[in-house]
This record gives sequence, C-alpha cells and structure tokens, in this order.
Amino acid sequence: MNSKLSIDRLLASTVLFLSLSAAPALPHFPIPPKKPEIGRQAVQTKVPDFTLVDQNGKPFRFVNARGKIVLATFIFTTCPDVCPLLTAKFAAIQRTLREKHFDDFLLLSITTDPERDTPAVLKSYAERFKADSNDWLFLTGSEKELAKVWQGFGVSVRKTPDGQIQHTALTTLIDRRGIRRVDYYTDKWQEKEILRDIASLNSKK
Repeated sequence: MNSKLSIDRLLASTVLFLSLSAAPALPHFPIPPKKPEIGRQAVQTKVPDFTLVDQNGKPFRFVNARGKIVLATFIFTTCPDVCPLLTAKFAAIQRTLREKHFDDFLLLSITTDPERDTPAVLKSYAERFKADSNDWLFLTGSEKELAKVWQGFGVSVRKTPDGQIQHTALTTLIDRRGIRRVDYYTDKWQEKEILRDIASLNSKK
C-alpha cells in the first residue's frame, strides 16, 4: 500500500511539473505609479542632458533636441504586453504628425533592458512598427548610462528572478526648451490626448 501511494505521489508530481513547465511565461507587470501620478499630470521639470545610442548605432545627445517637441517613453523589446501597445501608439502619433506636415518633433523610446536591447535588436523592433528614424529614435546604452537617464525621469526599473523587467510606465511630453510639461502614466492614455497637447505646445512657440 505504501509502495502504491509512493508511486501515485511520484506520478502526480511528474504531471504537475510537466504542466508547470508547459505553462506560458507570466506577463509583464509594470511598476504601478504612485497615487498622485496616475493618469495625466501637468508638470514643469527640466530634463537633464544625457547621451545614448540610437537603433542605427549613432550617438544621440538630448541637448541637441532643443527646439523640437519631444515625446519620450520607456520600453523593452521582449515585453509581451504594455510596451508593444505603447510603441503602437507612438507609431500612430508619428503617422498623424506626418499627415499634418508637422515635422518639428522627435519621438524617443528608451530601453529599460540594456542587456538584451542592443542597437541591432532595437532596429529590428523599430522596423516591425514601421518607425521612421528621422524623427523616432530607439535608445540604448550601458546600464550605468541608462540608470542615470531613468533616475532623471523618475523611472524605476527592476529585474525579476525570471528575467522579466518591471518599470514605471511613463510617457512624457517635453517642450522645445527641454522642460517636461505633461506626464502620462500607464498605457491608458489615447493618441488624440497627446496630439492635442502637442498642438497646444506648438501654438505657444
């Protein structure tokens, strides 16, 4: 009886192990914002200058974006849910601004996973969303360089034991002087909301 019970337990353990091994990876859960940061928030925060590398392997220095309206967000290419949604929204914004013949802007997608997101990986990712690198850059760098950028934007980044990346889901609109004017948290914002804010900033130049 004891022998049969041991065999039954072994079989049950094997089935459980196989079922867990076949289970899909857990989705990416971004770090939730603090309560005052939920949704759209008007701000007046200067962006510290930084230098990273774009998807074409070219250095990008933020100070050189002065004079343009900049929309920045934080993503990583292996993210299964929130990041591709944010990137798709950026693609729609780029198309709309092009259709309106508004070329005085720059979109920035800054990685939170420098270990995997090399310029080549980011370039392939950008091509999937038909991103035009003339005014949409995907930025990476060393972890030390990026840590300073994340801190400058108030973005928290941490790696989970299973290798996933959790980060603050921040998108921010920056005026021509390099001042953050509107922060958008999570992926709940709509493209028309940001396009309206861009038009408002543009009217004040």
